[in-house]
Amino acid sequence: MTAIDFLAEFEPRYGECVQVADGIRRVVAENPSKFTAWGTGTYLVGDGPVAIIDPGPASDAHVEAVLRAVSGQEVTHVLVTHTHADHSPASRIVAARTGATVHGFGPHPHDADTTGEEHGDGDFRPDVEVRHGDVIRGDGFEFECLHTPGHISNHVCYAERTRGALFTGDHVMGWSTTVISPPDGRMADYLDSLRLLLDRPERVLYPTHGPPVDDPQRHVRALIEHRLDRERQVLAELRQGPRTIDELVAVLYADVRQELHAPAARTVEAHLVALADSGKVRAEGDRWVV
Repeated sequence: MTAIDFLAEFEPRYGECVQVADGIRRVVAENPSKFTAWGTGTYLVGDGPVAIIDPGPASDAHVEAVLRAVSGQEVTHVLVTHTHADHSPASRIVAARTGATVHGFGPHPHDADTTGEEHGDGDFRPDVEVRHGDVIRGDGFEFECLHTPGHISNHVCYAERTRGALFTGDHVMGWSTTVISPPDGRMADYLDSLRLLLDRPERVLYPTHGPPVDDPQRHVRALIEHRLDRERQVLAELRQGPRTIDELVAVLYADVRQELHAPAARTVEAHLVALADSGKVRAEGDRWVV
């Protein structure tokens, strides 16, 4: 497998407002888990009026920490990368308290998960539905919207043009790979969305979970190669005979903690769906064959 230099050092400083770059601050929610790592990082962009990116879960403590951080500033925009419950629910509270306009791709997809640890925010309705290439302008910031489906079909990254910063939500993270959950999450879309970032000019990626990534092209290439390596592993196993998803996970993720096998199974399924779409494998009952 292609080696990825994951970033393991991060100090969340829950509830504090931390300056991470010129005009960019972060407040981390205290919601650590196997999906959120240290917790949800809400970004505050702007020295005058402010745009808030991924307000986070509907946590009173987190919302109050975010609002304290912008006290005395006008919050004009709320930007949501996608509708998982650790990213978008607080947008309604923040918008109600500040009068900000909420931007996002759209409601939670009907065939995406709404249960489990990474459940969806079925109540999300943006004031403004953004599309790929749209530009959101404010006083002191300018965001280009990049539609990046894969993790979920309504995922958007936001490129802040004046600061060379790309806010990547869960599309690219420095601490881990991204879970792809069919049927809404599609591996082919995810790989296309990763390739979209290879030609971007931004110097730093700011994921919603964990530390920034300061070598974007190298990191994104490693993520792509990692997925292609995993696809080759899946095919190699199936050439040995029919396999269920659980059997594939037991072999391919033998060195991964057991608690992560369930999300790994979703990603393996996404690989299989992509391979089936290209005619390389097919399902026979609960087993997959070449």
